[in-house]
Amino acid sequence: MPAKRAVVKQSLPELITNDLRERILSGDLKEGEAIRQELLADEYDVSRMPVREALKRLSAEGLVHWENNRGGYVMKHSLREIGEIFDLRVLLEVDLFRHAIPEMGEAEFQRCEEIIAAMDESYQEDDVSRWGKLNYDYHCALYSAAGRRLSEEMLARLNVHSDRYVRIHLSVMEQREPAQVEHRNLLNLARAGDVEGACDLLVHHITRTKSELLEMIAAQRKAEEA
Repeated sequence: MPAKRAVVKQSLPELITNDLRERILSGDLKEGEAIRQELLADEYDVSRMPVREALKRLSAEGLVHWENNRGGYVMKHSLREIGEIFDLRVLLEVDLFRHAIPEMGEAEFQRCEEIIAAMDESYQEDDVSRWGKLNYDYHCALYSAAGRRLSEEMLARLNVHSDRYVRIHLSVMEQREPAQVEHRNLLNLARAGDVEGACDLLVHHITRTKSELLEMIAAQRKAEEA
């Protein structure tokens, strides 16, 4: 008799929430785009109730602005807010990395190596969606030994906002190869126990993404307004 396999069961609102979240993060639903509950219900071939619940959840995550009976839209962050997202990442991630490096062992290093290999594969397949998820998984793997649960929970919530911008950076600006080099170097420095060197590189890694993104998005929005 084969062993039983665990299957994650999802409710209808969960399924719709996850699909809408991915559509927002991938850019299929763009910043500022109007959201019509009745149209989504028709698109998913469901009643309005699970759609309404999904939109409430996404509103709580900060991905949409939603008000019952008034509709809503995909959240559009200002340039200042986008900058703040990455500034908060620096604060959280550098602290996590600083605490993690002295505690990292072969299990953590091996996990990071596995994710880097998967990232290389997704890069070759031009799978930006998968690359974006693996990018977050890799950063979490670097910090897992820190054992700072509250900081990890805060980073997870922050990632919901930063993920779509990271994907833009990787796809539109074709920055996957430089990011991969920096990811490899972060792991090498952690292996060497070079806490200061690793944290300095992490600051550069995140702030480079921030600067390049803000410049690109500012230019895009200026062109749209012209």
